[in-house]
Amino acid sequence: MMGKRILVVLTSQGTLGETAHKTGWYLPELAHPLKVLFDAGYKDLIDSISPKGGLAPLDPQSEEAFKDDPTCQWLHKDADAKNLINHTKLPRNIVSSDYCAVLYPGGHGPMFDLACNEEVAKIASDVYKRGGLVAACCHGPAGLVPVKDAAGNSIVQNRKVTCFTNSEEKAIEMTSLVPFALETRLRELGGNFVARDDFQENVLIDGRLITGQNSQSSSAFSEAVLKLYKEVVTSVN
Repeated sequence: MMGKRILVVLTSQGTLGETAHKTGWYLPELAHPLKVLFDAGYKDLIDSISPKGGLAPLDPQSEEAFKDDPTCQWLHKDADAKNLINHTKLPRNIVSSDYCAVLYPGGHGPMFDLACNEEVAKIASDVYKRGGLVAACCHGPAGLVPVKDAAGNSIVQNRKVTCFTNSEEKAIEMTSLVPFALETRLRELGGNFVARDDFQENVLIDGRLITGQNSQSSSAFSEAVLKLYKEVVTSVN
């Protein structure tokens, strides 16, 4: 059995490792999917978790970069959206069978906690094994690193996937500040990695796995999530 709820997975990591450099989840990569899902009438079906629960830290650089984005402005004003950010649940308080979709927004935060969190990964694995969808954008695919499919293989193995590329990481001078190269890791896990030019929209759908390359992909990523969610929900009925 599989429920119809949607689970948003946010990072609890507010700094780049032990440095004072602030990070967290990336604003448009959460704002756009939530707005699309809220507008489609699914607001009451969405929950959020993070490894530590409670307030999930927003990357302040994303707030500045997207301060004029209407959808990002909406996120700061909508009480229900803010509640999902301010009051994330702990993974142990989630029943995975209630969900048919798991979403990982990006930001550098997931590179430090979601990439190695087995408790969160098991939830995503359980949802995927039951026929649900898993979607991740930009650095969100870091959360896919520990996720397994029904055969016990990496969820990305032999799947078309993308993420914030090594080239993009180099372009923003972050290569030395992240714990590993996400593109390289997805390739090592057997993913059929597909990249476009730096900071160009790129969204891939392979079965029930959706990945987006960067924040420029947020809108297209959100529409892909909505479309596949509707298909999955139909199959549940």
